[in-house]
Amino acid sequence: MLKSFKVFCVAGLSIPLLVGGGLSSIVTAKEGPEAGVNGQVNNSPFAWEVASLAERYDGQFDIGAAVEPEHLEGRRAQILEHHYNSLVAENAMKPVSLQPREGEWNWGGADRIVNFARQHNMELRFHTLVWHSQVPEWFFIDKDGNRMVDETNPAKREANKQLLLERMETHIKTVVERYKDDVTSWDVVNEVIDDGGGLRNSEWYQITGTDYIKVAFETARKYAGEDAKLYINDYNTEVPSKRDDLYNLVKDLLDQGVPIDGVGHQAHIQIGWPSLEDTRASFDKFTSLGLDNQVTELDMSLYGWPPTGAYTSYDDIPEYLLQAQADRYDQLFQLYEELDADISSVTFWGIADNHTWLDDRARQYNNGVGIDAPFVFDHNYRVKPAYWRIID
Repeated sequence: MLKSFKVFCVAGLSIPLLVGGGLSSIVTAKEGPEAGVNGQVNNSPFAWEVASLAERYDGQFDIGAAVEPEHLEGRRAQILEHHYNSLVAENAMKPVSLQPREGEWNWGGADRIVNFARQHNMELRFHTLVWHSQVPEWFFIDKDGNRMVDETNPAKREANKQLLLERMETHIKTVVERYKDDVTSWDVVNEVIDDGGGLRNSEWYQITGTDYIKVAFETARKYAGEDAKLYINDYNTEVPSKRDDLYNLVKDLLDQGVPIDGVGHQAHIQIGWPSLEDTRASFDKFTSLGLDNQVTELDMSLYGWPPTGAYTSYDDIPEYLLQAQADRYDQLFQLYEELDADISSVTFWGIADNHTWLDDRARQYNNGVGIDAPFVFDHNYRVKPAYWRIID
């Protein structure tokens, strides 16, 4: 999948990552009892045979999943209908997917997701209107065919700024008008805070300063209406320095009257990181501004950072590690329940372990081999220990 790799902290990681031997509850067959390692049989039920996660947390927060258009049929669709009451597009609604060339729109994949959500009475999150990644280069090319960031003439730089903002407004207006009756939450801008501190030095920022953020939210509000919920979305919001930079930006924008309704916390986390205290502090900090919180891209890697020593097969994943993951999910969802008045949605960045961007990351750091297993359903759609803990 197309997903930018993110840098994660390793502080607090206490679970050893490599242990010899052990049994795995992850299995490989498609139907019926399954043989695992050392001849062990896995009788764990399939995802569609157990109680619904969405029903378990009904009245507290939505339970969502990120999908690709091809996930909307077969077993994945069956799981979506049973366990999730909210959807978000993993890639199909990003700028490069919708408008790869100026004025040429590709609605097919996004429309499929919108129609599925409508047919099954599901909430729909939009991800994302503006991002520094997966945005076509034409946005940043001036009328003479030159890269805007290379321009040194002040007058031409100002003209480029206005052109870029106009292109962004047209993109947002076109998308929002098409989907405003179906989308309930919009990721308006994504990942604007740099890991090293301050605003990300993207082409958006180099050309417009923070004006692109302000104009993006104002445009989304103009065309989506007052009832639409508008979010600024980022990862590693649990890191105090990054959380503070995001808080300062959001507070400043709110003071200017920019219509921000909430903060999306991606929550690409690990078994041993971040601490529950830092997670709570991040929610509380933005609640203090009167904003909603959404967990927008939840997955829990088996590894620390970087993800070295990755397992190459599901049968190699030891039972103790899946139990540690289950313990961590249990703690996390207890926190979500405690803060449910401040959290409106929890979205997993996938449906089951057979489709996750974390596999790409594991291979990147392990010489092209390696898997991860970040969700509560395994690669054959069977229930993992984490499911039992969060379903109670």
